[in-house]
Amino acid sequence: MASRHISCFLRPAVRQLPGAASLQSHKPHLFRPLSTTTSQLKKGSHRDAASKQPKIMLEDEGGFGFIRHNTRPSKPRKVGVTEIRGPYYSVMGKHYLKDVLETMGHHIDGLKFAGGSFSLFPEDKLRELIELAHEHGVYVSTGGWIEHILTQSDPSTAIPRYLAKSKALQFDVIEISCGFLSLPPDDWLRLIDRVHAEGLTAKPEIGIQFGAGGDTDAAELEALQGQGGGGGGGTSDPSKLVNLGKRFIGEAGVERIMIESEGITENVRSWRTDVVQAILAGLPAEKVMFEAADPKMFNWYVREFGADVNVFVDHSQIVQLSCLREGIWGMSDTFGKVVTYRG
Repeated sequence: MASRHISCFLRPAVRQLPGAASLQSHKPHLFRPLSTTTSQLKKGSHRDAASKQPKIMLEDEGGFGFIRHNTRPSKPRKVGVTEIRGPYYSVMGKHYLKDVLETMGHHIDGLKFAGGSFSLFPEDKLRELIELAHEHGVYVSTGGWIEHILTQSDPSTAIPRYLAKSKALQFDVIEISCGFLSLPPDDWLRLIDRVHAEGLTAKPEIGIQFGAGGDTDAAELEALQGQGGGGGGGTSDPSKLVNLGKRFIGEAGVERIMIESEGITENVRSWRTDVVQAILAGLPAEKVMFEAADPKMFNWYVREFGADVNVFVDHSQIVQLSCLREGIWGMSDTFGKVVTYRG
């Protein structure tokens, strides 16, 4: 298995797709955006689901609407998108998620099951969570479990079965991460193509740190850095991310790309703010989402790039992030300083 290239498993699977078009003939506008998903269309549009949510007091003149705050785009949002982590570090059942969505659903755009955590649920309990998210106008994403599936003995059959079951469960988004794998760009595009052909939305996750994810210890990442013989070890050049992102957007019609935090703002001695700047200089801001599952991280992103930056946070942090986006609270460097102008 180790001597065989992953691409030899992917190409046959894509050729078997009935009517599959080549990557060169992709028309990005044909792909569904994250905000309009198959499962949500069955129940009514994402916008209808969001409009049924009760008005928050900060936007109610009979409540606290008279107090200055930032006006957020209405759901489904294209900017200022917040994706929250579902069960991983802590258990999340229907009642827990219901509490989160009934109180903070206005501020949540997506729910992500980290890694393959969703496979640990009984199917009926998993469906309850997914349906509950849809009722609140929230899309549901898998985590980067596809990395594990690609190392199976026969990915050419495992990948289609994984996507078919995910679609049947009414997942909306399939995350494609390769933090632990060396995957050629063309193969990555074939995976995206396969996801889109199934009527699902592909969300690639890219980063500069090889071996990122899965709670990798900082010392382990530093050890990888030292294995490169002066060539940077486990860290990629930021231009690689930008070039990959351009291909994902231009050739495959990807709506949003997740930027892995490890190696940038997580498990590093000093933050690689230069990498973030390179990404935003090379890719449209609305097309990227930054993993920022720590208050100091999302505080910095909002301070530097404004309330409309797209971020992924833990579900336990949604209140703190929302206060920051609305400009009604913050840390010492952001308190009273986050503003928007919608005129």
